[in-house]
Amino acid sequence: MSNALNDDFEDVRVSVRALCAGFPGEYWRALDRERAYPEAFVKAMTDAGFLAVLIPEAYGGSGLGLSAAAAILEEIHKSGANAAACHAQMYMMGTILRHGSDAQKQTYLPQVASGALRLQAFGVTEPTSGTDTAAIKTTARRDGDFYVVNGQKVWTSRAEHSDLMLLLARTSSAEEGAKRHDGLSVFLVDMREAVGHGLTIRPIRAMINHATTEVFFDDLRIPASNLIGEEGKGFRYILDGMNAERILIAAECVGDARWFIAKATSYANERIVFGRPIGQNQGIQFPIARAFAESEAADLMAKKAAALFDAGVPCGAEANMAKMLASEASWHAAEMCLQTHGGFGFAEEYDIERKFRETRLYQVAPVSTNLILSYVAEHVLGLPRAF
Repeated sequence: MSNALNDDFEDVRVSVRALCAGFPGEYWRALDRERAYPEAFVKAMTDAGFLAVLIPEAYGGSGLGLSAAAAILEEIHKSGANAAACHAQMYMMGTILRHGSDAQKQTYLPQVASGALRLQAFGVTEPTSGTDTAAIKTTARRDGDFYVVNGQKVWTSRAEHSDLMLLLARTSSAEEGAKRHDGLSVFLVDMREAVGHGLTIRPIRAMINHATTEVFFDDLRIPASNLIGEEGKGFRYILDGMNAERILIAAECVGDARWFIAKATSYANERIVFGRPIGQNQGIQFPIARAFAESEAADLMAKKAAALFDAGVPCGAEANMAKMLASEASWHAAEMCLQTHGGFGFAEEYDIERKFRETRLYQVAPVSTNLILSYVAEHVLGLPRAF
C-alpha cells in the first residue's frame, strides 16, 4: 500500500526495506524469547548510516531532517522489525546539537555517527514522578570541577547497551525558581566510566523485549564540562527532543499499522472457510478498511508535525496529536489483525502476537493518551488547566 502522499525519501525507504529483509521474523522471535538485544540489527543500521541521519555532515552524519528519520523508522516497523533498540539516538541528537558546547559536539558526535559510541539512554522518568517531570528528585550538586549525582531513574531503556546517557537532574529546588521546571539541568554521562563507580543498572523484565532498566545514582561524580548548556535550563532543552520523540514514535506506529493491515489483507484473501475466502465477508472487510483509513489519517498528521519541526516552527500540539492518533491507529490495526487470524494470531510463528505486544506500549509511552488530551484541551482549545 502506498503512502497517502508521496515524499522525497523513496530511495531511503528502499534501502531500509532491503536492510530489514536480512532480519526476518525468525530473527526477532528468537530475540523476543531470550529478551536479547538486537546487536546485529543495530550494527547494520549504524553501518548503513541510518542512525546518523540527523547528525550534520560536518560531524560525520547525513544532515537530513526529522522527516527523513521518520521515513526510516516507519519502514523498519512496516517491515515487521522494531526500531526501539536504536531510535533514541535520533531524537536525543537535538539536545546536543542545539545546546551542547563546541567541544561536546566535536568530542561525541563524530563517534556517535560512526558507531564508536552509542547514545541510546535517556534518564528522565522516576518512580515517584512519572510524567510529572518537574517533580523529579534526582539531584546534581556542584562540587568543584564535578557534579555529584544522587537519585534513581526508571524505564531507562537501553542503559545496558549504551555508552552515553542524557540525564535530567535537579541542580536547585523547584521552590527556588519562578516556575516548577526551573532548576533542572541536562548532563551527558559516560556510562563506561560510571558503572560501578556510583552508577548501578538493573534490568526490568517486561511484557515486551525493550531492554528497559532502572538506574541508581549514588554519589556519582560527573565532570562539570559534561553539563549541557546553562545550569537550570535543562527542561527547556529537552522539550524539542520530546517533540521529536513523539513524531518519530508516530512514524513507527504508522509502520506497525501498515504491517498489520498488509498481514490481515493477505490472510483474508487466502484463508478459505465455508468454501470462500474470509475476506469476502464484510465482517472481515470493514475492520481492515477502517484500520487503513485511520492509519492514513494518522500518517498525514505525523507528516505535518515532522514538516513543522524541520521548518523550526512550534509543533507541540501537532507532535502530541500525531503520537496519539498514530498509536491508536496501530493498536486498532493490531486488534483487527489478531481477530482476522483467529487462533493463528496467537501462534508465535505469525509474528502477530509479538507485534501486538510491542505496539500496545505506545498507548502509554512516551506520553500517555490522557496527558496528550489534557495538553490539547489546555493549550489548543483554551480550556482550564486540569492540574
